[in-house]
Amino acid sequence: MSADSLLRGDRVRLAALTPADYPAIARWEESTAYRRLFDTSPAVPHTAAAIGKVLEELQASPNAFLFGIRPPEGDDLIGIADLSDIEWPHGTAWLAIGLGPAHWDQGYGQEALRLLLDFGFWELNLYRVQLTVFSYNPRAIRVYEKLGFQREGVFRQAVHRDGQRHDMLLYGLLRPEWEALRAGPPAP
Repeated sequence: MSADSLLRGDRVRLAALTPADYPAIARWEESTAYRRLFDTSPAVPHTAAAIGKVLEELQASPNAFLFGIRPPEGDDLIGIADLSDIEWPHGTAWLAIGLGPAHWDQGYGQEALRLLLDFGFWELNLYRVQLTVFSYNPRAIRVYEKLGFQREGVFRQAVHRDGQRHDMLLYGLLRPEWEALRAGPPAP
């Protein structure tokens, strides 16, 4: 892998988010399905301004790296992804990803995650990346497991949706596991 390809794959690239992206994210948030896959907060839409405020705070943090997921050419926004809450002394980070509903089931998320993990392990020198996912999201679970994440724990019945309790699963991936999957670190 060359340095030029660190944030660029065949189908997507990781790029900076701009205020022009906030209205697209606000439209995604109008989808209850999107909100219910993204986090545990109530599935209510947010304004572009409110989304911008949250994302700008995250971008300003020295312990977070936030990206827009875009096609290789052009500035259309496919999704967002981040590594956040980085604990530098321990080399750990939390991972999150959200794709706009029109972009689900097309392989964009898997490639974006591969790029984000390469960046985290090889550019930031992280040792561990972790995430949570809801038990009712088998599509995401398959992708995470395909990328080498190991299920490490369960927050039993942590999420209440539509009168039912659901588990929130904890997954983790260590740098040696990623390197084995990717056949070693990139050449300098």
